[in-house]
Amino acid sequence: MKHREVANLIANQKIVSIFQGKCEAGPRALGNRSILYDPRDSDAQKKINRIKHREWYRPFAATILFEYAHEWFEMYSLEESKFMMYAIEAKSHVIDIIPGVLHVDNTCRIQTVTEEQNYHYYHIIREFYDITGVPLIFNTSFNLAGEVMVYTEEDAISTLNRSDIDYLYFPEKSLCIS
Repeated sequence: MKHREVANLIANQKIVSIFQGKCEAGPRALGNRSILYDPRDSDAQKKINRIKHREWYRPFAATILFEYAHEWFEMYSLEESKFMMYAIEAKSHVIDIIPGVLHVDNTCRIQTVTEEQNYHYYHIIREFYDITGVPLIFNTSFNLAGEVMVYTEEDAISTLNRSDIDYLYFPEKSLCIS
């Protein structure tokens, strides 16, 4: 499966988990073990929190193509945000476009990504942008409530089978399963 096909799934509001590369450590989903969704859906947070079996107030975030971050968010002196450490205010002209990733104060924990940092993840978002005009996607950690982030392919498949996630994408294998 190609990046464009995965981006189309997300643009059609299918929930896609991604499993690639090295496992991530810490509380952030950075595109190697993530659940991805359409940020344009105003019910995105409810849907993802229901699927993950977690409380309504749990954080959510978005990954944006590095080159568009300053057009969509008030980055001020911040050049990039590689690790979703900052809640950054969305610019007023995009608030109605991406309600699925904005907190009540119109901020979002964003991650900027470049092609060099994460090739496959970048290209999924790039294709999503080409399809929708939105250079970011909803991103949260690939796990269910009370569980650690998936570590192995077996963990990923088990989590897919125990949830309402629609697809699991292995970009390094060009494989997507449902």
